[in-house]
Amino acid sequence: MDRLTTPVLRADEAVLRANIAAVSTRVDPATLMMVVKDDGYGLGAAWAARVAVDAGVAWIGTYDIPTAVQLRAEVGARPRLFAWVTSTDDEIAAALHSHVDLGVGSIDYLERVIVQADATGFRARIHLKVDTGLHRNGLSADEWDEGIRIALDAQHRGMIDLVGAWSHLAEASDAEDDAAQERFRAAVGRAQEVGAELPELHLTASAATWARPELRGSLVRVGAFCFGIRSADGPDLPGIEPAAELVATVSEVRDGEAIIGIGSFDGLPSLLGGRVNVGTPAGARRLLRLDATSAAVQAWPGSSPGDEVVLFGRGRSGEETPTTLAEAIGTVGEEILCRLTPRVHREYR
Repeated sequence: MDRLTTPVLRADEAVLRANIAAVSTRVDPATLMMVVKDDGYGLGAAWAARVAVDAGVAWIGTYDIPTAVQLRAEVGARPRLFAWVTSTDDEIAAALHSHVDLGVGSIDYLERVIVQADATGFRARIHLKVDTGLHRNGLSADEWDEGIRIALDAQHRGMIDLVGAWSHLAEASDAEDDAAQERFRAAVGRAQEVGAELPELHLTASAATWARPELRGSLVRVGAFCFGIRSADGPDLPGIEPAAELVATVSEVRDGEAIIGIGSFDGLPSLLGGRVNVGTPAGARRLLRLDATSAAVQAWPGSSPGDEVVLFGRGRSGEETPTTLAEAIGTVGEEILCRLTPRVHREYR
């Protein structure tokens, strides 16, 4: 494809800032940790982190250590960076050099972090994970006391700082989340009884953070909502809009169809064909089908090559949001963004 027909994902800094402000206001007095996993939900983790830090966000969350190390180089020393996936020893060492806080969900990982802290001379900042029932790693009730003992011993020897406790919620029902919170609070209480100070407590991600303030800790991890992706089948969120729009150009018009230069090879699910509307200069039109490298849209009066079609966005041209597209095929809005391949040019405004 040449630049004229290359599809473009346009990320809007003003919208991202407005979303961050809306989330920050909603969660106050908790502190927002903006999560930029999956390369900033497809928009670019470095761009999103720079905007967030400039907007006053004090914590950036990443899934993996390499992304956190890259972001340290991008955003400087000011924000706290948090990476939570269990990693290799080399990655642990890189995280310590870059002053990345580590989420630790097993005794083995805790002990490996302590070894690397001793070897590198960099004191590790540890958030110990509680298994609250989701079983997405985390220390079980039987392991928790041992983990706290090991962590406090390493802290006494100057190798780590045990700064927090955290977990994930299933978000399947309020009752399950209430039970998870009780398990979390019990674990934190036991740690405090033996001398642990845990200023950073974070249990909730986007949906529970927004809807259930009683579950929030001192920190909340919010990713999707900052990027304008609401929960599948969930309500629209006041002050939150998609931070990007996906645009393709009409290459030809024939037999009542406008052919545009984007297809499933660019990451859009072919199942969207015939199920959703897109935005055009004349308003909403049906996406008729989606092939490997092109798609057909219901033509409009005056359709011509060079016209722009908005596959998803904020609705200014009649298009639907990423989450609405996702709901049409039984998935989540994050997938619509994160599937987009490097063939889709990223443009920042």
